[in-house]
Amino acid sequence: MNKQKLLDLIGTGEGYTLEFKESISDSLGKVICAFSNASGGRILLGIRDNGTIKGFNLNNSDSSKIQDIARNIDPSIKVVIEKINNLVIITVSEGIEKPYFINGQCYMRIGSNTQQLNRTEIKELFQNEGQVVFDKKLFIFDFKYFSKDAYLLFLKKANIKSNQNTIQLLENLDFYKYNKMNGSGILFFSKDIREYLPNATIQCILYQGDSSDILDKKEFNSDLISNYENTIAYIKSKLNTEYVIRSLYREEYLELPEDALREALINAIAHRDYLSSGPIIINIYLNKLEIINPANIASTITLQNLLKGSYPRNHFLFSCLERIDLVEKAGSGFNRIRNELKIYKLQMAKVEFSRNQFIITFNRPDLQVNSYKNRVLGINKNKDAVDENMKKTTQKTVEKTVEKTVEKILQLIRENPIITQKDLIKKTNLTRRGIEWNLAKLKSEGKIRRIGPDKGGHWEVISK
Repeated sequence: MNKQKLLDLIGTGEGYTLEFKESISDSLGKVICAFSNASGGRILLGIRDNGTIKGFNLNNSDSSKIQDIARNIDPSIKVVIEKINNLVIITVSEGIEKPYFINGQCYMRIGSNTQQLNRTEIKELFQNEGQVVFDKKLFIFDFKYFSKDAYLLFLKKANIKSNQNTIQLLENLDFYKYNKMNGSGILFFSKDIREYLPNATIQCILYQGDSSDILDKKEFNSDLISNYENTIAYIKSKLNTEYVIRSLYREEYLELPEDALREALINAIAHRDYLSSGPIIINIYLNKLEIINPANIASTITLQNLLKGSYPRNHFLFSCLERIDLVEKAGSGFNRIRNELKIYKLQMAKVEFSRNQFIITFNRPDLQVNSYKNRVLGINKNKDAVDENMKKTTQKTVEKTVEKTVEKILQLIRENPIITQKDLIKKTNLTRRGIEWNLAKLKSEGKIRRIGPDKGGHWEVISK
């Protein structure tokens, strides 16, 4: 690999098969172990987490130390070390004797992170070894079915700016190799996924009342991001929206929290069995909404495992969704659904699964007797008014909470000007939308400003 190709690779950012490290650290062996248990990968030494180049001066002692770390993995593996100017590439191949352990622990690549596996997950890794993995399946792809719009949207959402040609960038992002497109590339960039994956569509069905009589049906079959957004738009159009007049403003509340629905849908997209003959199905009844996705769940997995979050089946696809901020952390999805429903004062969605199917069911509230105004806002349905004392108390509580959140964000930026949105999400427990809203508000108020590009730039707190 020459220097320019290496710089192009760095420009794609960390992911499922790429890790940045400033130097040799205690965690290096865990990353090598995780790559061996997954699809292999490359570790670049001399690169900061934000993709800026620090440089690393590799000597013979360092090379020996890296090889010793690889040999101490059980079973031992070999890595290839390459030095390009002041940077180092450690190439780790996918292991052929999985699972691999280091210091008695087993690690797996989950998105762009290295995660320790528990006993159940290790057993599943044993069971799945040798099976056809969707993410590794390659297709002879005709680029007349390639959606340039979907490709550009993916790059925009992933904050990837590059002058590389399409094929070269697809290769660096691990979508394309041996002149073939992998399954995730088919999902993200096809004009019509039915050309290659006839059953990878999303079907939405609206029923009359609680019966089996179909009122409306829609199938989404373009690229993954479009299918996701179009499905959410369809669901919202078929659910009720409540309007609350407060002073001069009208507030709108979907009967079910949109973020919970989005989380459930992206879980279905990320974890479904794409080798199955069935599509994802959204059933909308008068009293409930079901999301059903084809699954291939190991017999060792329990409901408790799923709710806590075992590692995703479609590892590379999960990594791509993480790149564009559609998923955050493996295993945290059900907690976010639970929290959103709790805010709406609704029960947790019902989760059911069998060997080949996964179902999550949201109970729709009866707005005639259990409206959002009554449940959450405390507005009397007969008077349609809020108790003034409760209103003032709630307002003060909200204001104090907002002030604390804003100050925490400012303090985090002061401590680390290159902090990422993902790190802010982890440290504040806000959602991605919450962080984006707060950052936009702080910028509009002149309290912070962004210096440089989204990648490689930094924040600055403006003192007043």
